[in-house]
Order: sequence, then structure tokens, then C-alpha cells
Amino acid sequence: MEIHCRDITDEVSKLERYLKRFKTYIPASENGEIFNVDLNDILYIESVDKKTFIYTENKVLLTDKRLYEFEESLDEKDFFRCSKSAIINLNKVVRLKPEITRNILATFVNGENIVVSRRYAADLKKLLGISK
Repeated sequence: MEIHCRDITDEVSKLERYLKRFKTYIPASENGEIFNVDLNDILYIESVDKKTFIYTENKVLLTDKRLYEFEESLDEKDFFRCSKSAIINLNKVVRLKPEITRNILATFVNGENIVVSRRYAADLKKLLGISK
């Protein structure tokens, strides 16, 4: 894919990321077998012990990419950095529950939960247009 323009603005960069999503998959492995994971199938991406895992509704796969690489390439309206170690797919979140600790508990379509740390909670509320 090529985009020709005079200047690379934020809008051009966003358009490029958006267009790449239509053909984008992420190679990841499970038990030595390699899969092409569609972005729409991802619930969240998590870093644990210097390894990065992709979670779908029924699989946990290992990927070579780091969280910061995903953060740079994924659309920020669909994928959100919710903690130092995780990025969530907002399209797969069915419930957000504020906790007394100022964290937010996000529940996915499969019933699994992940914590949005209080450091990122305000940004998530702003992104979603939620007031206090």
C-alpha cells in the first residue's frame, strides 16, 4: 500500500493505520504452530515475564512483537493501553465497572476480566466520553 501526500500529518498517519487494518493480521504461535490472528479476534494483548501474549476468546498465543510496537500500530479508538502490561480491544469490552481503588474492571465478551489501572482510567473515560 502507498499513500502519496505532501506532508505526513496526524490524519495521514491515522488513515494509514486504518487502511492497514483491513489486510492486517498478526502472526502468533501456540505449541509451535503459527496462526494468523485477525485484529478483530483479539480481546487483549499482555506482556508477562518479557513475553507478549495475544488473547482471543478461546486461545492464548505467543507473539514476537512488544507492547509498544502494538501501541504504535493499532488504532487508538479500538485498542487502548490499560496498564503497563496490557492493551485491550475496546470493541470486545461489554462492561466497565469502577472499583473503590479507582481502577476500572473491564469485562470482555467471553466473561474474562482485566483491570484498567487508575493511571489509565481517566484517559479511558475521556476516550469514551464518560464523565466522572
